[in-house]
Amino acid sequence: MPLRLPDKLPAIELLKRENIFVMDFSRAHRQDIRPLKIVVLNLMPLKLTTETDLIRLLSNSPLQLEVNFLKMKSHSPRNTPVEHMMMFYKDFEELSKTNWDGLIVTGAPVELLPFEQVDYWDELTAIFRWARTHVTSTLYICWAAQAGLYCHYGIPKYPLPEKMFGIFRQYPLQPELPIFRGFDDVFSMPQSRHTEVRREDIERVEGLDIISESPESGVGIVMARGGREFFITGHLEYAPDTLDKEYRRDLGKRDDVGLPVNYYKDNNPANKPLVTWRSHANLLYNNWINYYVYQETPYDLNNIR
Repeated sequence: MPLRLPDKLPAIELLKRENIFVMDFSRAHRQDIRPLKIVVLNLMPLKLTTETDLIRLLSNSPLQLEVNFLKMKSHSPRNTPVEHMMMFYKDFEELSKTNWDGLIVTGAPVELLPFEQVDYWDELTAIFRWARTHVTSTLYICWAAQAGLYCHYGIPKYPLPEKMFGIFRQYPLQPELPIFRGFDDVFSMPQSRHTEVRREDIERVEGLDIISESPESGVGIVMARGGREFFITGHLEYAPDTLDKEYRRDLGKRDDVGLPVNYYKDNNPANKPLVTWRSHANLLYNNWINYYVYQETPYDLNNIR
């Protein structure tokens, strides 16, 4: 089933070249189907890249999804054309007038700042609180996962001695959960972060469940409120070359970034990346849409509580 996307969104043409079926709103409005309404709060600086990464995963669902993009009114991105933001992104004031089946909040390059020093923190936490009563299920990714855990549950983040950078094995701790339907006993997750949340802090909070963990990179996925909130510390949505671009961008410019581990074939950056996370990324997003959004959301979005 195709995704319904804003007319002329650049990701449409990029994904059509990958034989992914997407349609714009104009065509979709001629179909008498109640699509699942997903909103993406995109905090990443390269917004076109993140849009494409997430749409690629969402497009693998057999359900029809309508995807909208949310921007922060209190922050102006410097790496995305103003025209793109004006055409494809909406303010919270507009999107908050309705309920949504699902919300995805991306990471952001602000993790070394205390949360309260992020210039859009007040607006962001207002969105987080709103989502609890207006969205069926929310995925928080990387820094957003740390921000969500801090906002909702008071979980602190801690600086790492060096960047957690590469592909790390994860173990499902509750493999019977629908979010892990079809998963193997171990799966890979890209990580690219300078801070972490810790198991001992999460275990002190009733209602938080660590559902995947890595012996190398620590907490992987935390679930709350029966699946209405997922906090994912890594980047399953990453394209094959994303870590490579980050590595080459920072090479020689930072002293706390090394070679991404378990990423290049034979750990040699002269070789292409070895993609080991794609299938589980598709499974996780499919399972989230099917079991925690579609099967839980009311037909009338006004009934979300």
